[in-house]
Formats: sequence, structure tokens, C-alpha cells
Amino acid sequence: MSDYSVHATAIVDEGAEIGAGTRIWHWVHVSAGARIGRACSLGQNVYVGNRVSIGDNCKIQNNVSVYDNVTLEEGVFCGPSMVFTNVYNPRAEISRKDEYRDTLVKRGATLGANCTIVCGVTVGAYAFIAAGAVVREDVPDFALIGGVPGRLLGWMSRFGERLDLPKSGDGECTCPHSGERYTLSGGRVRVEGAA
Repeated sequence: MSDYSVHATAIVDEGAEIGAGTRIWHWVHVSAGARIGRACSLGQNVYVGNRVSIGDNCKIQNNVSVYDNVTLEEGVFCGPSMVFTNVYNPRAEISRKDEYRDTLVKRGATLGANCTIVCGVTVGAYAFIAAGAVVREDVPDFALIGGVPGRLLGWMSRFGERLDLPKSGDGECTCPHSGERYTLSGGRVRVEGAA
């Protein structure tokens, strides 16, 4: 008896590693080489490739394919129908399976509905990618990215609230929900514990 739940319509290939408390919903396919952490939720019609690592407490909403060479750290949220790519310049007539690029989504990041994460990028910790955005460059920690192509719109707290920091330069603010203090300096945001 497993310590995770799998809906009757889902397919979990033998060899997949799945952590305790994870829930796998309708019509999901988890490939044999996948590693999925504890307390995750994989919504309807999710696909997880062989060379995929998903950390604890990740939430992957409906209709998301997590392709080979994608790593999600702990606490990542993937919104409905968001897209990962694994080949930068695909052609139907040319096999490029040996050209997959690694994609890393760091702890606590949110990937909004229908956004696209182009392979080979790193999405920083607690970054927030707006719905429909196309990310083709690395994203700093705590960044709010929106548009096509994605661009920096501001900064987000770990709680998921927009911070009162400038897009560039230096600044400080406090998250009204958590009391954590955020400092922007040299294009990087740092956080300290609650005041």
C-alpha cells in the first residue's frame, strides 16, 4: 500500500519515485524516471517526463507538461496550462533530443496560467511570473515578470504580495502580511525575518 494517492485514470510508470502525501489526479502520466517529492498535487492531465525532479509541496495545475531536464525546487506553483519547453529551436524534421536544455525553477516561485518558460533559464526563488508571460532569460529572486517577452515589473514577497521597491536602484520595505524586511541593492533583493 502506497502513502500517496493516484486516481484510477492516472498512469504511473514503474520506477517513478513519489513522496508521501502526494496526490495524482485524473489522466495524469508520470514517467518511470520521474522523482516527485512529498505533499505535491498534480492536477488533471499533467505529464511528468523521465528526467524531471519535483520538490516537496509543489502544486501543478491542470494541463501542464513537465518535460525532461526540468527541475522544480520545493514549493513551486505551476498555473493551469503553463508551458515548459526543452528544445530551443525545434523542427519536426530534425531530432534534437540530445540538445535538451536544463531549466531550473527555484523554491517558492509561481508560474502563472498560460505562461511559457523557454528552456535553459533559471527562475529565481519566490519569483512571480504573470499569466501569459514568456520568459526567455534568467529571472532574479523575488522578481515580478510579465509581458511578451517577459520583463521586470517589480518585486514580490515570499507571501505573494507586491513589494514597494523600485525596479532598479536601492530601496527597502516591509511586507505588510509577514513583517519581513526586504532590501533591494545592486539588482538583488534580500529578505530578513519579521520585524
